[in-house]
Amino acid sequence: MRGMHPHAELITRFYDAFSRCDGDAMAACYHAEVRFSDPVFPDLRGARAGAMWQMLTERAEDLVVVASDIHADDSSGRAHWEADYTFSTTGNLVHNVIDATFSFKDGLIIEHTDVFDFHAWAKQALGVTGLLLGWTGFLRNKVRATAGGQHGRYCEKRGIL
Repeated sequence: MRGMHPHAELITRFYDAFSRCDGDAMAACYHAEVRFSDPVFPDLRGARAGAMWQMLTERAEDLVVVASDIHADDSSGRAHWEADYTFSTTGNLVHNVIDATFSFKDGLIIEHTDVFDFHAWAKQALGVTGLLLGWTGFLRNKVRATAGGQHGRYCEKRGIL
């Protein structure tokens, strides 16, 4: 990582921790006031954002994460990453392709946005249901509600507001 901008090093540490399923190390890369957003978790803030990664990595059994194209400067950064895993609800294999953007404050990530094709993800994760309904707001909202409920219970058990 010699010669790499410190924020690019931070993003690299984040994804290295992800590849080891170390949600605590991922959360440590986040500022206390972080805001995270993706198609499933559209607005997580503070400790709840880090808790999402902790929840996901604790449940992961066969997760493989590969990050590439990591770039950053004093104010912003980006990365491309791909994840392969078994979606636990259905047992289906998923290959998700994600582009991430970052903003920084005090040497930590203050804003993190992941973008991926929800319909492509839903087809893989949910099979025929995802194929037929993955483009609809109905299915996206159902997935958000289910994931949000799991995340809420996870946070509640750990005393995260």
